[in-house]
Amino acid sequence: MATYKELLQQQEALALKIEEARKLELADAVAKVRALVNEYGLTAQDVFPSGRRGAGKAAGTGAKVAPKYRDPATGQTWTGRGKAPKWIDGQDRTRFLIA
Repeated sequence: MATYKELLQQQEALALKIEEARKLELADAVAKVRALVNEYGLTAQDVFPSGRRGAGKAAGTGAKVAPKYRDPATGQTWTGRGKAPKWIDGQDRTRFLIA
């Protein structure tokens, strides 16, 4: 049976081999991807569509929503989400709909 020091040396040698193999396989994978991108004329948007990836955000967070209502007197708008502004609160909202 090998000693602790011998096992550590083997571990270090194996770690180097693992890193070397990873670099070779990674280079091969990148070459294949580049060939496919060139062959089919792909863009980053084709491969990674921004609308489908969460990119670390919760679903629906930070999405811009078009305004649904407009105050004819001031021009202020409201999306219809969240607390209603004072100019529309308690009134018939159909009058303020943006056509």
